[in-house]
Amino acid sequence: MKLKFLIQLALFSILGLAQAQDYPSKPVKFLVGYVAGGSPDFVARALAQKLSDILNQPFLVENKPGGGGITATAQLVKMPADGYTLLLGDTSQLGIAPYIFKSLPYDTLKDLTSIAGLTSEPLMIVSNAKSNIKTLNDLLQGAKSNPNKFNYGSSGVGSIHHIAMEAFKADAGVEITHIPYKGSGQSVPAILSGDVTILVTAFTASAPHIKANSLNLLAVTSGKRWSRYPDTPAISEIIKDFDFAAETGVLAPAGVSPAIVQKLTVAIKQATESPDFINKFKETAFSIGYMNPNEYTEQIKKNLKKYERAVALSKIQAE
Repeated sequence: MKLKFLIQLALFSILGLAQAQDYPSKPVKFLVGYVAGGSPDFVARALAQKLSDILNQPFLVENKPGGGGITATAQLVKMPADGYTLLLGDTSQLGIAPYIFKSLPYDTLKDLTSIAGLTSEPLMIVSNAKSNIKTLNDLLQGAKSNPNKFNYGSSGVGSIHHIAMEAFKADAGVEITHIPYKGSGQSVPAILSGDVTILVTAFTASAPHIKANSLNLLAVTSGKRWSRYPDTPAISEIIKDFDFAAETGVLAPAGVSPAIVQKLTVAIKQATESPDFINKFKETAFSIGYMNPNEYTEQIKKNLKKYERAVALSKIQAE
């Protein structure tokens, strides 16, 4: 029996190597759980273009918005584990959703195969330029002196903006009321009109208004200051190890051949190091930080621990 098992194992290994040598022999699909034009979609299309050149097959982006990325992830885990359907995953569907939904249709660690980590994008905390809140210190002092006088806008209950701010409130010891909106299309007008005191948002949504001096940039939620705004503090300077950023990476269904994973991750590393790929991100808030499969898996595990605490602090009732 042992000999039979070893022979079968050898045959599977040979078959896997043969498949990898031919891979990809047809177009590869990237599922994105958000609408076209958003941050994950931008990353997916930039990467798909480079991989098409490197691997000589079309890499096509298919947007499957819904449930904060859950719809696309649920579709991925039902697909054959052959490397022809991939996911451009982000923090919400991988790290936050497991603690918000009781019956999530996938297990982040068991049902997905890490291929590569790609990007990180810090969140911005901004105030209306006409308000008295010009700095992070203004916000902290005002909130401590007047509990619940201030409020903040986010892109919705359970969004990374909401979760990160609740962690900030708990660690800073302040009370600020949450006002959820349905995305930046609603939350940015709210801060510009003065309906909310501050807003937690992405740079892409706030950049035009920061440049026009309509919004004050108070802080970034990354672990260190952002080089584009070196005078703006990172929250980690007042709260140790505070680091909340929207991260993206490439994943496949569980069970993909290690040889195919290796071929993909090598190609992705090559793509992320290419000058034209890097140039696409120059005017954005993205940091490109390639991670190999093991590194990316460890990052996902780290995020799961961090967001378990943060979601508990937000007091969201699991659906």
